[in-house]
Amino acid sequence: MTERRAEFRDPSFPPPYPTELELPGLARGFPVRKPNFPEQVVDNLPADVSTGIYYGWASVGSGDVHKMVVSIGWNPYYKNTKKSMETHIMHTFEEDFYGEILNVAIVGYLRPEKNFDSLESLISAIQGDIEEAKKRLDLPEHLKLKEDNFFRVPKSKIMNGH
Repeated sequence: MTERRAEFRDPSFPPPYPTELELPGLARGFPVRKPNFPEQVVDNLPADVSTGIYYGWASVGSGDVHKMVVSIGWNPYYKNTKKSMETHIMHTFEEDFYGEILNVAIVGYLRPEKNFDSLESLISAIQGDIEEAKKRLDLPEHLKLKEDNFFRVPKSKIMNGH
């Protein structure tokens, strides 16, 4: 069974919780793996979590911790009817990470969700989000979270559910 753990570092957000992950694949029109959290995780986010683009840290399995951005919302360009949570890890993986645990710590908010007139403008916004996240994650207060014990939890200590 595969799992994902997400943690929001904003004190108004919940503590970390693991869940099963949807296997990563090619996202619509994007040549990168963007793992999506399952509907049960998205449905259980606190009601006051705003839709939009967030940034933080992620690790796959017991691997290194990398910068990431995550979109929480309805992806209006694609006219989704279900809220989703898509993670983009800023790292090129040599192999697929099927069956691995994805740990995500969200540390900040970039911008609200919005619609785009074209796929090109969506991709441009994503590239801008990635560049802004890289800058913010290099700040000392965010950089230290890369070493947080959250990413060092042994698999045997991960709980199912919340």
